[in-house]
Amino acid sequence: LDGALDLERIGRLAADLNPDVVTLQEIDREVDRTGGVDQAAEYGSLTGMEARFGDFMEYQGGHYGMAVLSGLPILETVNHRLPDGAEPRTALTVRVRLPGTGREAVISGIHFYRTEEERMAQAKYLMDALAGEEGLVVLAGDFNSLPGSPVMELLNTEWAITEKAGNPFTFPANEPAREIDFILVRPEQGFRVLDYRVLDEAVASDHRLVFMVLEF
Repeated sequence: LDGALDLERIGRLAADLNPDVVTLQEIDREVDRTGGVDQAAEYGSLTGMEARFGDFMEYQGGHYGMAVLSGLPILETVNHRLPDGAEPRTALTVRVRLPGTGREAVISGIHFYRTEEERMAQAKYLMDALAGEEGLVVLAGDFNSLPGSPVMELLNTEWAITEKAGNPFTFPANEPAREIDFILVRPEQGFRVLDYRVLDEAVASDHRLVFMVLEF
């Protein structure tokens, strides 16, 4: 929000959290406005994590979309094409192997957009796409939906929506007034949330970062 395009700053922020998986929204790959850089690959290099990019659409000579970074082995990557709205949208989804147990988990990066009708269609499509997944399934990102809204109520029929510790507001980052970013977990049993909060970072993004620690 200070007007500086600084991938190293965001990369350091992600690396300092020592995360297993990071979902990132509004990512450019070889786009003119951001210097033609493959941002997902750059974040992978800066964090030492495996990077995956999922494009929404072609834009300014490259592609615009989402990224997932993983410190866990990525077994599969699927960029689920969601129903279009004002802009195309996808849910970039990775299957990873969890440490110790060897079990698998599915993590899907979210950026629903723009009207309630569009977001509802996108949520329903993704629920159908992930219906056959057993074990841990995580949705993480920008839902553009408030707690108690129809979209979140629908997702809450399958995913646990845990209450954040402290101030839950995530947008806008400089003066947060709304909670529209979440990490949802399915199934609702078999895990404990050890930490779930909004990070005090007001510059790196126009949204505050959301952080969760799960124990199984």
